[in-house]
Parts: sequence; C-alpha cells; structure tokens
Amino acid sequence: MTADILPAVREVLIDALELTQSPEDLRPETALFGALPELDSFGVVALVAALEDRFDITIGDDEFGAELFETVGTLAAFIDEKVGATAAG
Repeated sequence: MTADILPAVREVLIDALELTQSPEDLRPETALFGALPELDSFGVVALVAALEDRFDITIGDDEFGAELFETVGTLAAFIDEKVGATAAG
C-alpha cells in the first residue's frame, strides 16, 4: 500500500463521518461497518463521495459491499488499488 493512502483515508473517514477519533485511533484493523454508528447508509454515501473527491476516483455501485468497509485497512487497500488503476489507465 502506498505510504500516503492510509493517513489520507483516515482523514476522509474522520471528516466525512464527523468522527471524534484521532487519526492514530483508526488503525488498519479498526472495524468500520457495524462498529461505527456513523457508518450507516447515509454515512456510506457521504464517505464514498468524499473518497471519490479526495482521490479523484469513481467507485462503481457493483464495488460496494460489506467487505469493502470491513476495516480501515480493507478500505485503504481498495482505495490504493483504485488510485493505482486510475494512474495506470
């Protein structure tokens, strides 16, 4: 994973979901979906929009799934792949 992806994903999570955690509290193994009450259906929409804007990517409807939002690490890895694919393509 690109070194700057995880900190940037943490920032987007905190801003989009208005979390009170500090970035350091959001470790790669930190559970998201089902663990954060802020990550409800509206939170997912706000988070995806913020991620798309921040990283200049598009997340397709078919890419949404519980596994994507399982942990901070799974989300960061997905974003890293999307950013890499966008840069390569």
